Parts: sequence; C-alpha cells; structure tokens
Amino acid sequence: MTRAYDALMPLPKAELHLHIEGTLEPELAFELAARNGVTLPYATTDELREAYRFEDLQSFLDLYYALMAVLRTERDFEDLADAYLARAAAQGVRHAEIFFDPQAHLARGVAMDTVVEGLWRALARGRADHGVSTRLIMCFLRDESAESALATLELAEPHLDRITGIGLDSAEVGHPPAKFREVYEAAAALGLRRVAHAGEEGPPEYITEALDVLGVERVDHGLRCMEDPALVARLVRERIPLTLCPLSNVRLRAVDTLAGHPLPAMLDAGLLCTVNSDDPAYFGGYADDNFDAVRRELGLTDERLRELARNSFLASFLEDDEEWRARCLAEVEAYEFR
Repeated sequence: MTRAYDALMPLPKAELHLHIEGTLEPELAFELAARNGVTLPYATTDELREAYRFEDLQSFLDLYYALMAVLRTERDFEDLADAYLARAAAQGVRHAEIFFDPQAHLARGVAMDTVVEGLWRALARGRADHGVSTRLIMCFLRDESAESALATLELAEPHLDRITGIGLDSAEVGHPPAKFREVYEAAAALGLRRVAHAGEEGPPEYITEALDVLGVERVDHGLRCMEDPALVARLVRERIPLTLCPLSNVRLRAVDTLAGHPLPAMLDAGLLCTVNSDDPAYFGGYADDNFDAVRRELGLTDERLRELARNSFLASFLEDDEEWRARCLAEVEAYEFR
C-alpha cells in the first residue's frame, strides 16, 4: 500500500540539476579549511555569506572555484555529499542526479580517484541512510578546451561503474556545445547518458546544437527556448526534459524577478519542466525551497506542483530501477497537499 505523507513531509521529488560543489555551506567551508590548513579570505561565515551577492554567472563562478580550495581529501568529498543528502532528504528529495566538476579539482592537484571515491562513500549509502537514491554525472567545464575534456573522460574510465553520465557546465556564452562534439561521441560509445547546460545565458541556438550535435537527452536550464517557438514545439514533441533552477535564475540575473520567470508559460506550452536547486548554498534554497518559491511567487496550483514532481521522476535516469521510479511516482500521486 502506498503511504500518504503527513502535513510536515514535503512533496516527493527528484533533483536533476545539482552541482555538489555548489552545496558547500559556509559552515562546512570553514570546517574543511581548518582541517586542511587552508586560509579563507573571510573572517566569519556571515562575511562569507555576504559575498554571495552575484552580478552574473561569472561573478558567481569566481567565488565558486575559489572556495573549492578547501576540498582536498576523500573525507572532504564524502562529508560534502553526505551533508547534501541529509538536507535533500529533509526537502522531500527521493532521487538525486548529482553533477561534479573533476577538472576544477584536477587543476588543484586533487586526483580523479580522490573525488569519485570520496563522493561514492556517501552516495553508496544514500538510500540506506537518507532514503535518497543517486546517480553521478561528470561535467566538463565549457571554458576549458575540448582536449582537456577528452583527457578527463579518459581519467574517468576506471570509475564508469559509478558514473552514469556526462554534462557540460560553467561559462556558457562564447562556448557553444559543438566545441565538445568529440567528447560526447566518445561518451556515447562508452554507454554514458548525456546532458548539457544550454539556454541559460546562451541563445536558443545552443539548445538546438546540444540536441543535434551532442545528442543530449536532457537540457539543463533551457529557459531561453521560449524565444524560439519552433524549438519549443520540438522539445514538446520529443519530450526533452528541461531542468530549471528558478532561484538560481534570479540570483544570476537570468531573469529579473522570480515573479517574471517563464515557468508557467513553459508548463502551459507543454514542456517537460522540472524544478531544481543548482548551487543551493550560493543561491538561497534547496529543492523544496525552490518549489515553495515558485508556488508563492508564480501562483502555481497544487496540481502544477504535482506535475513538476512527476516530471522529475519521469526525466530521471532510472531505467535500471523502474521499480524505484514507480514507487516514487506513486508517492507523488498519493501526496496530500495541506
């Protein structure tokens, strides 16, 4: 029998757009800095939080990469992932497909083995400890070279039993998806799932290119598709999921205000939208915080929220565990809004 959730339990959901490095809360950053002998350019956690005021994507990325200096050991990555899973579970997340950025760590002298093994220590017990199933998606930095991405894929090959797919993130403008054709072809040959950030700051053409050149199965962000009616029609027809991140969009100025976010129009158009947190430590909210925000600011009905939650599981890479997907979907349908 499917259990009904009580009034305190958030709507069950999957999170499909989450950068694990973006879950580094100031308190954990200071803890890891002390553990590893790293000096942060901030005196207190409050001072660090004040730095989380971004003008655009690049201003965020500058701080994001600087704070990664505290991540050095397997234990650091394990603690980072475990802290996220605990927060995610409390927000109703039942399944998480987690991005990580190996190039940013390799550049600091942190080995691929350290990153993957550390993350996996936490993810492997995620369902037992937190009730959250997980998948790991390795992202390439689009402002690095295609050769660097290929070399990173080669380093990851011994870990492909733990890596489900690849993605593409970091500074979008000026770095079109086609730049990474070769590495996506190589990943496809290895049986990896493929996603990519497109249409956040970049134009709608980047979304089309990600589909046609990279063969992506999901588009991360994708909100600028609304500028191209033919692209919208294609996304609807082909049921390509979009992993939207509303609070992130506001903090990085992709939209001026949450009240002006195109999510309602996207749902009305029939797009398979999901709501996610992106880099929640930096953008002021985890998965359910984003759901609450769009309900409040966009006036989404309970059934629209249920649709978003349903979409998140339908768009998940759970083909190897359809029983779990079905169970999670049943929990969504049984959820009683109060």
